[in-house]
Amino acid sequence: MGAVVKTKAMIVIARRAALLGVLMGFAAFAAAAAEDPAKYPTQPIRMIVPFAPGGASDFTARLIEPGMSAFLGRRVIIENRPGAAGNIGMELAALAPPNGYTAFLANIGVAAINPAMFPDLKVKPDKDFIGVTLVVITPGVLIAHPSFPPNSVKELVDYVRARPGKVNFASPGSGSLYRLEMEQLRLEAGLDMMHIPYKGGAGPAVTEVVAGHVEMMMVTVSSAIGHIRSGRLKALAVSTAERLAVLPEVPTLAEQGFPKNVSSQWQALMVPAATPRPIVDKLRAAIAHALSDQSVRDRMTAAGQIPTTSASPEEFKAFLAAETAKWAEVVKAVGAQPE
Repeated sequence: MGAVVKTKAMIVIARRAALLGVLMGFAAFAAAAAEDPAKYPTQPIRMIVPFAPGGASDFTARLIEPGMSAFLGRRVIIENRPGAAGNIGMELAALAPPNGYTAFLANIGVAAINPAMFPDLKVKPDKDFIGVTLVVITPGVLIAHPSFPPNSVKELVDYVRARPGKVNFASPGSGSLYRLEMEQLRLEAGLDMMHIPYKGGAGPAVTEVVAGHVEMMMVTVSSAIGHIRSGRLKALAVSTAERLAVLPEVPTLAEQGFPKNVSSQWQALMVPAATPRPIVDKLRAAIAHALSDQSVRDRMTAAGQIPTTSASPEEFKAFLAAETAKWAEVVKAVGAQPE
C-alpha cells in the first residue's frame, strides 16, 4: 500500500513540475512579447559569437558592432561562447527569448554543415532561428605547392587519375568547409585522393602546403593570398561564381568544368524564432548601416571578405536551405564525422 501511495505522490510531483515548466515557458514568451517593437531597443543587445576571440567571426562582429550600436542607439555587446564546433553558442542563442536582445552571428559551418555532422544536434538552425541577413562572404581558392605539376583543374584531374591514392590534400578538420569543398570536387571528378586533416584552424594546413608536405587544399583567399603573391603557393582556381578582383588571373572552378562547385565561407546574423518582424527588419537595417561605412568595407576587403546583405529574411531562408541540403549530401557521401 505504501508503494502505491509513493507512486501516486511521484506522479503528482511530476505533473506539477511539467505544469511549472509550461507556465515558466509561457511567462518567458509573454515577457518577450511585451516588448513594443516600435520602441525597440530599450536596452543593450548581446551578439553571441560561437567562436573564440581573434577568429574570423570575432573579427566580423567587432567590425560591425560600432555601426550597429550607433544605428540602434543601444550598445551591441559581443559575447564569445566557443566550443563544440560552434554548437554551444548556437544552442545558447536559440534558447534566448525572441525579443531582439540576443542575436547570433552564425557561419556556414555552424548553420549549414553542423546539422549533418551532428545528427543529435539539439538546435535546428532552419527552424529555431530567423535569418536576418548575410553579413559577409569569404571566397575560397584551390592552392598547391609550386612544385605540384598541374597548373589547372583539368591538369589536376588528369594527374590524380594517373596516380590513384597517391595525391594528398590538406584541411583544418573533418567537417570543415575546406575539406568538404575538396571532397565535392573529388566526387564529381571521380578522383582517388587522401585527406590529411590538421588541427588549429587553416594556418597549420596552409603551412604544410607551403612546405610541400601536402600537395594542395581549398582555403579562404585571405588565408593564402600573401603566399600566392610571394610565389610560395600557386592558385589553380577560385570557388566563387565569378573571378575575384584580388586574383583576376585565376579562373573559377565553374570555368574549368565544375559549375556545381560554387561556394564560399559566409557569416550571417540570426535571431531566435518568433522574434517580431519589425525587430528583425530593424536589425537588418542596422547591419546595412554598419556595412555602408567605407572604412569597414575596406577592412573587410583587406581581410578577403566581401560585405553583403540578403534582400529579405525569406531570401536568406531559401539560401540556408540550399546550403544545408548541399553540404548534407557531401557529408553523407564521404562519411564525415565530428572529431
